Amino acid sequence: MDFQHTEEQRLLADSVGRLLERSYGFEARKAIVSSSDGFSAAVWRDLASMGLLSVPFAAEDGGFGGGAIDLVAPMQALGAALLVEPFASTLAPAGRLVALLGTSAQRAALVPRIVDGSAKLAFAHLETLLGRSLDAVATTATPVAGGGWRLAGEKRMVLHAPMADALVVTARIADGPGHDDGVGAFVVDARRSGVSMKTFRTVDDLRAADVAFRDVALEGDARLGDGRDARAAIEEAVDFAAALGCAEAVGALDSANQATLEYLKTRRQFGVPIGSFQALQHRMVDMTIHAEQARSITLLACAKVDAAARGEIDAAERARIVSAAKVLVGTACRHVGQEAIQLHGGMGMTVEMKISHTFKRLTMLAQQFGDVDHHLERFATADAAAASAAALQAKSAL
Repeated sequence: MDFQHTEEQRLLADSVGRLLERSYGFEARKAIVSSSDGFSAAVWRDLASMGLLSVPFAAEDGGFGGGAIDLVAPMQALGAALLVEPFASTLAPAGRLVALLGTSAQRAALVPRIVDGSAKLAFAHLETLLGRSLDAVATTATPVAGGGWRLAGEKRMVLHAPMADALVVTARIADGPGHDDGVGAFVVDARRSGVSMKTFRTVDDLRAADVAFRDVALEGDARLGDGRDARAAIEEAVDFAAALGCAEAVGALDSANQATLEYLKTRRQFGVPIGSFQALQHRMVDMTIHAEQARSITLLACAKVDAAARGEIDAAERARIVSAAKVLVGTACRHVGQEAIQLHGGMGMTVEMKISHTFKRLTMLAQQFGDVDHHLERFATADAAAASAAALQAKSAL
């Protein structure tokens, strides 16, 4: 399989790289993180103006018509720069659910605003003590007379919620005690009456919030789609987001390796650069191998996500490869991050050095959308199911 970037993908990645080099150095990032907004409106406008937000949306909706593989190189650049703007949150899972579930009218109302940067989205799904399953949704949406909805519940750790214009909220459809009509996805104005946020800053300097919905009144068209159960679309959108997160992690891994290599070349001990010590060279090689393995599996995962979207493979195969990627990338994040800190010595723990911030971002990316243990279990389940299906197919062919 050819994983060489196309000319369009290279040009887009080069444009993103030049923008970040010009406007998103480490000192500029520190100022953005410390600001009251927690992101740069100017950088956000620049990302939108170069068309980056249009990449994964269909051409008929005003997008570029690309997929996850088209975003790999830009996500790597954003990961290396430790971007804190709500780029990934807006595109996936939130924006992906709009593209997957939205009616033509809903897409026409939302996608152009996402593409031009005027609508920032956040995905509100995680809840307290409900386990790792995407089906663990206790927030309820109750139909009311006249075709509207009443939304009630709480969501935890909603990344970029404080700066979002709209939240894509998952809720269980309820119509009386004990009645369950599946799970839906709702677009909710982040400033709507009944929506409250407890905001905070994450370990890796992103803004997030715990969000409460107290009998929030919604219009009838707030629910994305034509009323069908949204669980399959939620899983696809989360897999899409997980693949992009792997690409972001690869960029951060490359940044950590580059910074560590430069430090080994310049830090001197016993009159020589410490990079001349063979033991440290071996550790640097191991870090590089981890990063290259993460890069390869990320490309495969993004390709499989796109193939599943085109109907070329089934959802089980997509889930299997995405989980494999999360396992390998999560392992690489831990190994490279910890090694980079150790090889920098005490300096690596200081907030003045970018490597400490890169380590924190790698740690959080390894946890996002499921940690290594979760995806090992998911991979094993999908692998067993695939083996069982193959055995049944072989038996029927006899």
